[in-house]
Amino acid sequence: MRIEIPVDPDAEEARRWLVDELSKPEYRAAEPSWFDRLMQAIGDAVSDLFSGAGGVPQPLIIGIVVVAVVALVVIGLLVFGLPRLRRRRAGSVPLFDDADVRGLDELRRAAVLAAQQGDWPLAIEERYRALVRGLAERELVRIHPGTTAHAIAVAAASPFPGHAAALLEASRAFDDVRYLGHGGGAAAYERLTALEAELAGTTPATAVRVGVPT
Repeated sequence: MRIEIPVDPDAEEARRWLVDELSKPEYRAAEPSWFDRLMQAIGDAVSDLFSGAGGVPQPLIIGIVVVAVVALVVIGLLVFGLPRLRRRRAGSVPLFDDADVRGLDELRRAAVLAAQQGDWPLAIEERYRALVRGLAERELVRIHPGTTAHAIAVAAASPFPGHAAALLEASRAFDDVRYLGHGGGAAAYERLTALEAELAGTTPATAVRVGVPT
């Protein structure tokens, strides 16, 4: 005796099968993103504009479309382009007039390596450079030709008033090892490292401040 298995589901079962199928990851991954939906909405609006233009002058329609495209380009540049461009520019400014254009991560690695080797003067110098580079990339200070470590500390005290004394101490530690030939030490390096990390995770109290030569 043959037993036939039914392959025609009723309406409720068919709906359940469809829901189960569409819930699979490959279908969800294919769903349009917010950007896709935005572009679709803009395309529909432009299409509706042309289809219902009737007596609207064609130059006016073209002008509206051009303005809309320019607005989208400007918005995209502001959202995705300018912050990266500003960070690149801040990272390309030499520090302390010696053509040092290393980025924040590279300076941090150099400081850690020097500390591991027990070269405390170099470790302190590299860590302070990392501190300054981080402030510059966040546009909290601006580096000019001739800007000193002390001037940067004074400028950075405006967005970080609670760290004013520590910033001045850090600038003195940098000047001591760089210009006065002092040996520094592990304790000074650890204080500077803690300050750099704390500033990196602290929201500034004010907007951009400018470091000027002294």
